[in-house]
Amino acid sequence: MESSRARGSGTQSVYNAIRQEILAMVLAPGSPLDEVRLSERFGMSRTPVREALLRLAADGLVTTLPNRNTVVSAIDFATLPAYFEALTLMYRATTRAAAMHRAPKLMEKVHARQRDFRKAVEDRDAFAMIEANREFHVAIAEVGGNGYYTGFFARLLDEGRRILRLYYSTFEDRLPRQYVDEHEAIIAAIEAGDVDLCDRLATQHAAQIVRQIQDYIARDLRQPMDLAER
Repeated sequence: MESSRARGSGTQSVYNAIRQEILAMVLAPGSPLDEVRLSERFGMSRTPVREALLRLAADGLVTTLPNRNTVVSAIDFATLPAYFEALTLMYRATTRAAAMHRAPKLMEKVHARQRDFRKAVEDRDAFAMIEANREFHVAIAEVGGNGYYTGFFARLLDEGRRILRLYYSTFEDRLPRQYVDEHEAIIAAIEAGDVDLCDRLATQHAAQIVRQIQDYIARDLRQPMDLAER
């Protein structure tokens, strides 16, 4: 039992460390993840490392190739239009539902997650911003009371963490106060029970995120390619 608990703790620590490096883009898409080297790095056997990689694969963050090598999953930019459409829909649906079914007790969690987000923005901590933003919007979905919405939205937010990291990098992690204020406006509209306003604010919030990421990708594709380095 002790051995099992120790392995579980080891798996969690490896999972957390690699996950943070992937989401922060320290480990770029396509980076190899060798079990032997990882076990040496973390000072543990290959079993908890393998289990951590399996969890990361379930999250869609790593991919096991046919030759059984594991790499950081690529970001499939071709699927982004469909992803953005689904993300925008869930911003709207969950915020509208929260306005219709708001409860003071559940709104306390929304306010707490907003405080976390505000602090992360002030600290220019990109990883904390991504985590707090995810928790803020999931908390709003929970206020709406539809478990299907909450589960699907959480999955979309998880899948988009690296995209969000690219988004924050467009500001060099100096996220404008505007984004904190947009969250505050959404909270106020939910507490006022104004469903139409919630819909408009959620649509605008999603639209500016999508536009910023699309501009970033287009700008990156326009960069000249130095063939001498390839």
